[in-house]
Amino acid sequence: MKHLTYSDKALLIDDATADALLEYAALLARAGDADSVSVTAYSGDGQTVEATFLLDAGAPLMCETTHSTMNEPDNAIPLSYLREQIALRSSPPSIASEERHPTDHGNAYDL
Repeated sequence: MKHLTYSDKALLIDDATADALLEYAALLARAGDADSVSVTAYSGDGQTVEATFLLDAGAPLMCETTHSTMNEPDNAIPLSYLREQIALRSSPPSIASEERHPTDHGNAYDL
């Protein structure tokens, strides 16, 4: 578990999701982009909450380790999304060109 601090709020969240949020936020900042991500966490009073983070170049996001014995919240779906976005931004797929054969008489101006 990690303490995830965003602005003046501190939440407890599973290690994998906390690390992925930081990595994704850094990738978004480098690209000048933004996204919002919702995760399940524990609030300061131990209640289960759903927190939505706006991730961009100015996101005040920080993680620190904790020795909490609480069960990690289930973030399988948001973690999958974060990993997918990290992979896409780290190694974007190439775009295949649509070269036409010289005998193709299709309308060259058809967009």
